[in-house]
Amino acid sequence: MSHHRVKSGYAELVGRLNRFPQGAPPSELLNKILRILFQEHEAHLVAALPIKPFTARTASTIWAMDLPSTRALLEGLAARALLVDIDRDGESVYALPPPMAGFFEFSLMRVRHDIDQQALSELFYQYLNVEEDFIRDLFARGDTHLGRTFVHEPVLSNDNAVHVLDYERASEVIRSAMHRAVGMCYCRHKMQHMGRACGAPMNICMTFNACAASLSKHGHARTIDTAEGLDLLQQAYEHNLVQFGENGRQGVNFICNCCGCCCEAMIAQRRFANLHPVHTTNFLPEITDDDCNGCGKCVEACPVEAMTLVSANDSRHPKKRLAKLDADVCLGCGLCVRACKPRSVTLTPRAQRVITPLNGAHRVVMMAIERGTFQHLLFDNRVLWSHRALAAVLGVVLRLPPVKQLMATQQVKSRYMEALIARRHE
Repeated sequence: MSHHRVKSGYAELVGRLNRFPQGAPPSELLNKILRILFQEHEAHLVAALPIKPFTARTASTIWAMDLPSTRALLEGLAARALLVDIDRDGESVYALPPPMAGFFEFSLMRVRHDIDQQALSELFYQYLNVEEDFIRDLFARGDTHLGRTFVHEPVLSNDNAVHVLDYERASEVIRSAMHRAVGMCYCRHKMQHMGRACGAPMNICMTFNACAASLSKHGHARTIDTAEGLDLLQQAYEHNLVQFGENGRQGVNFICNCCGCCCEAMIAQRRFANLHPVHTTNFLPEITDDDCNGCGKCVEACPVEAMTLVSANDSRHPKKRLAKLDADVCLGCGLCVRACKPRSVTLTPRAQRVITPLNGAHRVVMMAIERGTFQHLLFDNRVLWSHRALAAVLGVVLRLPPVKQLMATQQVKSRYMEALIARRHE
């Protein structure tokens, strides 16, 4: 006689997380993380939720639970930053964020006593910094990634400034956001519990728009105005922190102010530089050898070790050294320009402009196509998509290059999709 083991709520939740492009490779460490954040019955219920944003009524139908009980459970999950709640025309709409940038980070954005942050930090460190699968999957799979680098605005020359578009400026993201909030740096908070944090400011990472509204509503972040946001940005500049934000032109939800020693994105750039895990700016540093004195300040400032010192090959001065750039590793942030006292480093435009997705939906569709999970977005197997939502996703796909369109149709195997794309190219 065979016995079938009932799948745990945590295993179901892992499966649900991996239907989204930014998934989380199964691991015993991941299970331990989820056990701290979710009770098992919560994990079972959350695993059944749709990928697209949903209302309490939708969740009530899926869970076969009365509406007041459903609302109370959803509000409780949002209060713990496991769900994001968005006000849409006076009604709360909910979404399960990915692990990163999402509920992993939200769990350490403030000091909390309802969970064991020390144990959680140790598990995060092992899962993200020792095991390689999650970070590789998050930052180095496909061509479209979660985040992008913002240029260090104070070092822009007048000529360069003309070529920097508004969405490429962290300052403009702050000014144009509907909501703004600040919280603790997840990465440095995690490293603090590990006894490895640096001296960079802790309460300096910003969220915007719907994400900021939800996190500040439940006390995980503090609401700020434009002036304070710009002051925080200036503080980040003064501490040589890199602005790493959501990879989209519109509706950016976060900008982290990253150090090279603690922050996951900078660590990923060093570990997987050949796979280009972080989208760069449209600039590269250029070194004028005749002006370089080999002081090494640019090397110290670079968060991803793209700058090194090499021999100047000067027979008259055998110990003389010069700065050298590894362009394949460089983010184009411009911190080296700020650090260079002889002004031998300047920013120059890259030969080919970096393409930034229009918004979060565009990025997610691109990531899903590249990672083989597009069918989960198109046909959410928990609820039927509305015609409006389906049209929005198809609209993104129809604007993709032909190669990416082919990848999408191969994954979905949909004659309807093929016909739409064929008609588009007639």
